[in-house]
Amino acid sequence: MQKLFLFVLCLGVSIGLAAQTAPMAQSGSSQMNPASEPVLSSNGPVVAGFGNAFPPNAPAAELRIAKEVRHELLMLPYYSLFDDLEFSVQGRTVTLTGSVTDDHSQTKEAAERAVKGIEGVEQVINKIQVLPPAPFDAQLRRQVYHKLANAGGLAQYFWQAAPSIHIIVQNQNVTLKGYVNGAGDKDLAGITVKEIPNVFNVKNELQVIK
Repeated sequence: MQKLFLFVLCLGVSIGLAAQTAPMAQSGSSQMNPASEPVLSSNGPVVAGFGNAFPPNAPAAELRIAKEVRHELLMLPYYSLFDDLEFSVQGRTVTLTGSVTDDHSQTKEAAERAVKGIEGVEQVINKIQVLPPAPFDAQLRRQVYHKLANAGGLAQYFWQAAPSIHIIVQNQNVTLKGYVNGAGDKDLAGITVKEIPNVFNVKNELQVIK
């Protein structure tokens, strides 16, 4: 009888431990699934001819979505060199980031509508910032553009319909985003903007592609 009692007791303890372990394993599995999904990112502003390379081993469905998101953003009619549209794709969710000027505020909603229309997209998270209206910032945008377009070899980045250098101005702070062909061009762009009166700060986030 004593042996039978000990056997029943051990069996009960084992069943209890197994019941506690199963929910924990399920919970851990559910928490890891989202993190296991790869993230495809524009890695900077969407610019025609630049930054269009995605990892070749990315899942086909996500890769197709990323390419279509990029295409749709480039087709927006009011997307200019003074705006910054970026995105990331994780699973069937697309996150839009960046900023647009107050003059182009409609671009935020237009971007979301365009991306929602892509087959396979289930959710769009719109984090695009609309910059507040500021006459002085608007004037500074034009000054920075003209200064860069006339600085040595930098003119080449403004010839095309969609310039590869984007100029973001907020509260007299200037951020340069986009792509250039060499480190010398990146440095020249930063130095040129710093010489403009009334520019408080310059962040040079230009990416060198060669």
